[in-house]
Amino acid sequence: MPDQFLRMEMILGKEAMRQLHNAHVAVFGIGGVGGYAAEALARSGVGAITLVDHDAVALTNLNRQAEALHSTLRQPKVQAMAQRILDIYPDCKVEARMDYYSADTREKFFDGCYDYIIDAIDLVSCKLDLIETALNRNIPIISALGTGNKLRLSGFRTADISETSGCPLARIIRRELRRRGIYHHKVIFSPELPAKIAPGETPPPGRRSVPASVPWVPGSVGFMLAGEVVLALAGQ
Repeated sequence: MPDQFLRMEMILGKEAMRQLHNAHVAVFGIGGVGGYAAEALARSGVGAITLVDHDAVALTNLNRQAEALHSTLRQPKVQAMAQRILDIYPDCKVEARMDYYSADTREKFFDGCYDYIIDAIDLVSCKLDLIETALNRNIPIISALGTGNKLRLSGFRTADISETSGCPLARIIRRELRRRGIYHHKVIFSPELPAKIAPGETPPPGRRSVPASVPWVPGSVGFMLAGEVVLALAGQ
């Protein structure tokens, strides 16, 4: 009988699948973007996946997060996502790290060797530190920029941070990376201006507001991130 990755092998080849099986990818931020990125990595045959997030599944996550189900409410997101990955790909080596990434905690997250990092972190300070740390250590990294308050997929594309426009988060990340002497970094962004939204949730500490979100935008960006990583690891 064919194995579960036969359709991948048909287009990428046996050697690419071997490389994916031997690869280790870390996903920082297991929300609407990162959860679907992690799922796509598992469905692509990536052999080792590290999941990093400090949060638990909440009711308002149900509209857009892969790991969010009524049966997983209040579970750590990394735990729920790890269980989902193992149900998809039982041989995957999944590490679930329920912890908060920041400049103060960074060293504990770099105790292993990553072949690629997916940055789906929300907070700007943590995002910037992760990007800078990965680039300084020559670890390939790709970042998701703003997906909240956006409705359309047509504008999302892979670009260098220097080529971004329109997205408020892209503007901040671009400016702050330049202050750190970083002028090039791979991102996925959309120039679509954020929609005006009605007030909703009270923002958590460190955030001024909570963005609105539809199911199709963050999930699709997560799959785009995974696609870039998988093709790079497969030598495409």
